[in-house]
Amino acid sequence: MRSSPHSRRSLVVAGISAALLVLAAVVLWPDSPVRVPQGAAADSLTMKPCSYDTEDGSVPADCGTLVVAENRRDADSRLIALPVVRIRAASKPSGEPVFRFGGGPGQSNMDFPQAGRLREKHDVVLVGYRGVDGSSRLDCDEVTDALQSAADMTGEENLPHVRRAFERCADRLQRGGADLTGYSAVQRVEDMESARKALGYRRIDLLSSSAGTRTAMIYAWRHPDALRRSAMISVNPPGHLFWDPRITDTQFGQYADLCRADRACDAKTSDLAATIRTRIAELPSRWGPFSIKKTNISILSQYSMHMNGEGSAPGNAPTVFDAYLDGGPGAMWAMSVLADVTLPNSTVWGELASFAMIDAPALRDYYAEGGDPGSILGNSATDFLWGGPDGFPSVWPDSPDNADYRTVRPSSVETLLIGGELDFSTPPVNATKELLPSLSRGSEVIVPGIGHTADFWQQQPEAATHLLTTFYDSGRVDSSRFERRPVDFTAVPMSMSLIAGVLLAAVTGGPLLGLLALALLARRRRGRGAPGRRAGLWIRLLGTVPLGLAGWLLGLLFAWTLAPQWFLTSLPVVVPGTGLLVGLGVYLARPAEDADGTHRATAPALVLVGGWLGALLGALAGSGFLIPATAVLGAVAGANALLAARALRHRSPHAATAVTG
Repeated sequence: MRSSPHSRRSLVVAGISAALLVLAAVVLWPDSPVRVPQGAAADSLTMKPCSYDTEDGSVPADCGTLVVAENRRDADSRLIALPVVRIRAASKPSGEPVFRFGGGPGQSNMDFPQAGRLREKHDVVLVGYRGVDGSSRLDCDEVTDALQSAADMTGEENLPHVRRAFERCADRLQRGGADLTGYSAVQRVEDMESARKALGYRRIDLLSSSAGTRTAMIYAWRHPDALRRSAMISVNPPGHLFWDPRITDTQFGQYADLCRADRACDAKTSDLAATIRTRIAELPSRWGPFSIKKTNISILSQYSMHMNGEGSAPGNAPTVFDAYLDGGPGAMWAMSVLADVTLPNSTVWGELASFAMIDAPALRDYYAEGGDPGSILGNSATDFLWGGPDGFPSVWPDSPDNADYRTVRPSSVETLLIGGELDFSTPPVNATKELLPSLSRGSEVIVPGIGHTADFWQQQPEAATHLLTTFYDSGRVDSSRFERRPVDFTAVPMSMSLIAGVLLAAVTGGPLLGLLALALLARRRRGRGAPGRRAGLWIRLLGTVPLGLAGWLLGLLFAWTLAPQWFLTSLPVVVPGTGLLVGLGVYLARPAEDADGTHRATAPALVLVGGWLGALLGALAGSGFLIPATAVLGAVAGANALLAARALRHRSPHAATAVTG
């Protein structure tokens, strides 16, 4: 027998709500990791044709999986799998293949859109970094949470929490079967060597950048006969996986000189470095009602200074200068927020710790000698990277592999060192003084007016490509195409003051619009009655989604004013407001009461409970910055599900008879 139309509608709503709950649990579910093929042996490689996306479009490639021992020092070590991509040369290769090592630590080695610039005569090979790209990934959510849930990211009161977070992460990973001493730079090199042999290459060229140059150095020290030429961009010699504040201040001095030569910048300050020092020393603790996290600003400044051109996610050097010279407290607050958003989850902390342990003795010496001598930015960025003077080296296992590679060794491999004159992360003076003298066939190019690696690729791409391809093809070093270009102090993609205004408009305007929408819905219901059944259904299922986002922004407004230790996707920020506004929206858009009083007993508390429970389940199902979205979907599903369940329970006697027969 057929059920009543009202019963069918309630069942439809319940079904859609259940679907939304399922969707909240699977939104952007992470892809399956690279896996060890069944029956695979160590150092085996399987490949098949594929394509690879470069800045010039998709190009032919071969993709596969390299199987290696997690710890090559242990005969009984488990196997792990790493992805491998070979971008094929555009013509018949006439030169050695180029193996590329990206920076980090804690970053993938599989993203290289500039590969197309080198493939005219060379295969370009990418081998995934163990601990990041393969079947065993050393994520440390404990560390991310400790950095996010802090009133000040590297304040003295938070650093012990960060150290304990590293300790808990190491313990969890080891209990899960990971041998953390196998994730060293040395074993990364042996992965590359396994790939070289498996691909059948007699000799290869290397292209490395930033922390990846350390991998290239160790490769040259261990396997010189396997290499022909090595080009290193933004060179990081042993002992420099942290920032030397004295050198950083020297870099600020260079920018101060450039500022004096720039009419617009010189009009704002007589000494750029001194002005920034004063601004940091006098940072306010609040911008109106909003809390400013002081160490966050120093950390973001250090990272943003990597580039002086446009295109960096958190900003660039001109953006930092603009914030200190023109921005005021609002710009400082925006930097504080952006540091919270971008930095704690910007790296794979477990892989960073395992790789960086090679420089742990140098870090201990740095802190033992007093650390920061009173520099402009202080120790905050190094504290962030290492967890402070008592950070992860005190709790993370050190690999025996590291002992022989903590100081510079001589190399006869033909090597080109490339540095940016204004590089804050890997100042070229370190490579000039410490690495170049050990290279019997070494050359160095310091490119004027650029910063870290991204500047090398972006600012003068034709000159950069010519330098590399000429070196690989002939061994000549030709930097003649680089031009000295003045730093554009106006190259500010979006000022911190504007970002502050956008954030302020969002966290105040969003909740106000949500409350206004609820008021209009309530007024319409009192004046015209409930919306039509079809219109009400659409409002409850789709119209409440922006209400949920407004509820999240309401929680964010509370956190930024009264609870700065709450991260923007934490449960206290996301769930209460989202569940409240969605629940009220669903309740106000509920169907009109039937003559038999079906909805008369529908209590708003019931729908609110559904909204809150759904928001909680949705938030728990999500991860990272997806949490607000999954929480909203869960709140919509939960509120509608309880409303539909109430309607089904109180359906008319005729409908009940029709359904039960």
